[in-house]
Amino acid sequence: MASEKPTGHSNIKSDDRLAGMSHSEVHYFNSYNHHGIHEEMLKDEVRTRSYRDAIYNNKHIFKDKVVLDVGCGTSILSMFAVKAGAKHVIGVDMSTIILKAREIVEQNGMSDKITLLQGKMEEVELPFPEVDIIISEWMGYFLLYESMLDTVLWARDRYLRKDGQGLIFPDKATIFMAGIEDGDYKDEKIGFWDSVYGFDYTPLKLTALTEPLVDTVDLKAVVTDPCAVLTLDLYTCTAADLAFALPFNMSVRRTDYIHALIAWFDIEFSACHKPVRFSTGPHTKYTHWKQTVFYLSDVLTVEAGEKVTGQLACKPSEGNRRDLDVVIDYKLETEEVKRSAEGHCAYKMC
Repeated sequence: MASEKPTGHSNIKSDDRLAGMSHSEVHYFNSYNHHGIHEEMLKDEVRTRSYRDAIYNNKHIFKDKVVLDVGCGTSILSMFAVKAGAKHVIGVDMSTIILKAREIVEQNGMSDKITLLQGKMEEVELPFPEVDIIISEWMGYFLLYESMLDTVLWARDRYLRKDGQGLIFPDKATIFMAGIEDGDYKDEKIGFWDSVYGFDYTPLKLTALTEPLVDTVDLKAVVTDPCAVLTLDLYTCTAADLAFALPFNMSVRRTDYIHALIAWFDIEFSACHKPVRFSTGPHTKYTHWKQTVFYLSDVLTVEAGEKVTGQLACKPSEGNRRDLDVVIDYKLETEEVKRSAEGHCAYKMC
């Protein structure tokens, strides 16, 4: 597995609009100034085609509507909406990529249909008092890491029409978990610190265990059935719902070892005539979100039919709300005392 630590890009540049923000917020917004991250997202066919299909296949929904694109980036979703017949689209983004987005919109002859505003969603003034539809690609690693969901919810409460007819694309998200066998890779990433050129580096081993990895996981490594932990309905959820502590219950598929728990998310556009869904799990096509791997301090020896139960807790970090503090409590339910195990692991995604 080719791993990467979930982090943004660097090269922080000064910008008057960023004055007064914390260093972490500046870092976040500047990470989207660089075309590389947009190239990766646009080339993610699962992501981009799902949005395109949800919009193009539902032109009756978008026809003559006012649309708000939260975190518009290069404005691909805004242009999809215009192609689907939207009366006008407002795209909002804090990063300087919006300057290129304006050129792209003009190049495609849509400047009269798309208004692009640079600034924080909570601070810009829209040219319309309300909108019919909100579209946004707000998801981060582990769904919520560096995500803009709280901003989307703010835009929903402030601008989405209040007669119950306003729509959000997408509108549902579910986090799943499963257990995996990953002994060789865990030894490479975690066990490495036991002896580094003959020296005991276990203090860094403890640090390594607290940092989740964003990896592509082979489906063959999955030992348990998937378990849905959290489902968010964007019409009703609040920012408070983004901090949660929820149970999980995973059934073991085969006799094997569990070295880590992984998490991924599924997305749904349920307002469509024919619902559009996509998954970021190990069972489906590659997405740039990959899966998030949480290594356990223990190695669980499991047999088919047993259960791994516990609780997944997640909340924004106090120092930076875009970072996450994650805690996993787990227990192997087995009749064999020698194989019984339970543990408590704390992680930080930053």
